[in-house]
Amino acid sequence: MTLVILAAGMGTRYGGLKQLDTISNENETIIDFSIYDAIKHGFKKVVFVVRQDFLETIKALYLPKLQNKIKVAFVCQEATNTPE
Repeated sequence: MTLVILAAGMGTRYGGLKQLDTISNENETIIDFSIYDAIKHGFKKVVFVVRQDFLETIKALYLPKLQNKIKVAFVCQEATNTPE
């Protein structure tokens, strides 16, 4: 099974990248909790759908955390690159 994390939103109304804000005393994000639960329930891969302009930020945050725990892939989604 593969977990798909939709994290391409800009968080304009929120005022920032809410998907990267921490929600625990251990600086974990809501995405961390989702991935933890997915691994616990047998998921073997996580795919992050992100915008190109914060791809490197997401990679830098999650690749070290997930190394040797789950396979990771990234897909870039852009509003200018959509099917007709």
